Amino acid sequence: MNKGRFSVLLSFFGFVWVVSLLVRTSLLGMSPGEAHLSFAGVWVAYLKGFLFDTAVATYFALPYGLYLWLLPRKWSGSRMDRVVTYTGFFLSVMILMFAFFAEFPFWEEFGCRFNFIAVDYLIYTYEVVNNINQSYPLPLLIGGMIAATLAVVLLVRRTGAFKRTFGQVASFGLRSAVLAALVLAATLFTLYLPNSFAEGSGNRYADELGKAGVYSFFAAYRGNALEYDAFYRTIPNEEAFAIERRELASPQATFTEAEGESIRRRVDGKDSVARVRPNIVLVTIESFSASFMRRFGNEKELTPFLDSLANHAILFTNLYANGTRTVRGMEALALSTPPTPGNSIVRRPGNGHLFSIGSVLAAQGYRSSFIYGGDGYFDNMNAFFGNNGFDIIDRGSRVTTDKLEGKRARIPDEAVTFENAWGICDEDLYAAALRDADEKARDAGRQPFFQFIMTTSNHRPYTYPEGKIDIPSGSGRPGAVKYTDYALRRFIEQMRERPWFSDPTVVIIVADHCANSAGRNAINVDRYRIPCLIYNMPGDTLRTIDKQCSQIDIFPTLFAMLGWTYDSEFYGQDVLADSYRQRAFVGTYQKLGYMERDSLVILSPQRLAETFLVEDNDTKLTPIAADSTLEKKAIAAYQSASWLFKSGGMRE
Repeated sequence: MNKGRFSVLLSFFGFVWVVSLLVRTSLLGMSPGEAHLSFAGVWVAYLKGFLFDTAVATYFALPYGLYLWLLPRKWSGSRMDRVVTYTGFFLSVMILMFAFFAEFPFWEEFGCRFNFIAVDYLIYTYEVVNNINQSYPLPLLIGGMIAATLAVVLLVRRTGAFKRTFGQVASFGLRSAVLAALVLAATLFTLYLPNSFAEGSGNRYADELGKAGVYSFFAAYRGNALEYDAFYRTIPNEEAFAIERRELASPQATFTEAEGESIRRRVDGKDSVARVRPNIVLVTIESFSASFMRRFGNEKELTPFLDSLANHAILFTNLYANGTRTVRGMEALALSTPPTPGNSIVRRPGNGHLFSIGSVLAAQGYRSSFIYGGDGYFDNMNAFFGNNGFDIIDRGSRVTTDKLEGKRARIPDEAVTFENAWGICDEDLYAAALRDADEKARDAGRQPFFQFIMTTSNHRPYTYPEGKIDIPSGSGRPGAVKYTDYALRRFIEQMRERPWFSDPTVVIIVADHCANSAGRNAINVDRYRIPCLIYNMPGDTLRTIDKQCSQIDIFPTLFAMLGWTYDSEFYGQDVLADSYRQRAFVGTYQKLGYMERDSLVILSPQRLAETFLVEDNDTKLTPIAADSTLEKKAIAAYQSASWLFKSGGMRE
C-alpha cells in the first residue's frame, strides 16, 4: 500500500514543470528589447506560469488517475498495466513535446501564447502542415520529437519510477483520495483559473509569459466566439444607436428611419462630380506593413515600385487596419464594420446576404469576383464572398462542399508556375485576374467589373519563383516583400496594355493587416498602420490623405469620389468630407480599440474599459483618466455593430 504506486504520475508532473520552465525561459530570451520586462514582472509571470503548468499536468494526469482507481489490485504490475502505463506516458509526453515546440514559431510570429489563431490552424491542417513542412525540416522535427520523448521515458525509467509503480500496490482508499484530489484540482482550475489571470501587469509580454500554451489553446477554443453584450461593457441600445447615428451623420446622408436601432441611410453623390463607373481592381496584400515602404521610413529599398507609384496615386498615410488577421481585413473592406469580438464575421455562420460593398456594386451594375491563389475553403472565404454577390476564382479542389450562390472557377494546374502551402505565387494570381478581366471585357453589353484579389506570397514560408529579385526565395520576409513589389509592378504594366484599362480602371492597393502585431501593449497601435493607394482615379485627384482613418473608410471614400448615390449600412465614411470625424478601429480577437487622434479606448471582456494616451509614434500607451464621451463612442460602435449582425440588421 505504498505511495510508490503513483511514482509515474508524480514524474509526469515533474516533467511538465521542468520543460514548461525551460520553454518559458526560452520565450523570455526571444522577447525583443522593446518588451521592457522588469525583474518583478518576470518573477510574477513565473509564479503564475507555475499555476497554469500545474493545471495542464492535472488535466493530462486525470485519465491515468481514473485508470489507477479502476484497476484491480491483483492486476497491478501485470503486462496489461505495463502496456497501458508506458503507452499513456509516452503519448502524453509526445503530445506536450509537440505543443512545446509549436510555441516557438507561434511566439516568433505573434508574440504570444496560443490563441484562437492556433485553434483555426488546427482546423485547416492541410495549409498549416504544408506551411510547416516548407518552413522547417518536418521529418527531422518529427523524428526529433519522438527521440526526445523516448529520452524522457528512459530518464524516468532510470529514476526507478516505473519499477516502483509496477512493484507496489495502493489501497482503494488511497487511490480514491488521489483521484478525488485530481478531480477537485481540475474543477477548481476550470472554474477559477481563467486565462486572463495571467494578465493585468501592464506589459503584454509579461502577461503572455505567465500563461501556458496548452492551457491558452483550450481557453481560446472555449472563447472563440464572444457575444458582445455578455462580455463587454454596454449602454442602453437606444443610446448606443443614437450616438452612432450622430457619428455617421453628414450633409450627404439621410437616415431612412427617423430613429431606432438602425444606421441605414441614403448617401447622395456630390453634385459637382459626374457619376463614373470605372472597373475597380482591389489588390489586398497579405501582411504588408506601411513600414516596409520608403515613403514610411524604410531604407532597405524593398518596395521601389510602390514607392514610385505613390507619387502618381492617392496615398493614405494615416490609415489603420482593423485587426491582425486576413479575415479581419476582409471584414473591414467588404462590410465596412468595426471588428467583432471573437471570430470575424467572415468565419461566422449566417454571414450570407449581408449589406456589403457587393450590394452597392451590384446596384451600380457591376460583376464582382473574389480571386484567391489558395483554397478559398480556408477561413470560410469562399462561402462568405460566394454568398455576398461574388463569383469565386481560387486554387481549391475541383470538388467542394461549399454551397455558393456565385459561380466558382478553379485556377487550372497548367496556369501555375509556382505554388507553396498557401497558394500560387502573386504573378500567377495576377495572371488569373487578367484572364478574368479580359473575359468580362469581351462580353457583349459589357458591365463594369470589380475584382477583390487576395495575395499570399508575403507569408511564411516566404517562397517565390527564383530569379525574379536579388534575394533568394525562402530566406525571410524581406525577400517576400520585395517579390510582392516586383509582382505588383508586372501586374500594373500588364494592365496598362489592356484596352479596358483606359475605360478607366481604378486600382486600389491595400494591406489586409500588418506583418507583425506583437509588442508590449494589449493593442500595439504602431503595428496596425498600413498603406493604401488608389491609382488611375478619373480626373486630377492625386493627393496625400493624412487624416486618421480606418480600412472601413476606403470604399465609402471611393464611392464619394465616383459621385455615387447609394444606400448604406456602412460604419465607414467619406474621409474627404468636411463632416468626417477622424478616428480608427483597432482590435484583437478580445481587445476592441477605438482611437481618436492620440486617445485610445480599449474594451475588454469582464466589461473592462481603459483609456490611454498614444505617444512616441504610436508605440507607447500611457493610462489616463477615463473620458466618458470617448468611452461611450467606443461602446456605441462595437455594441451596435454586434447587435446588428446578431439580430439580422446587417442583412440586405
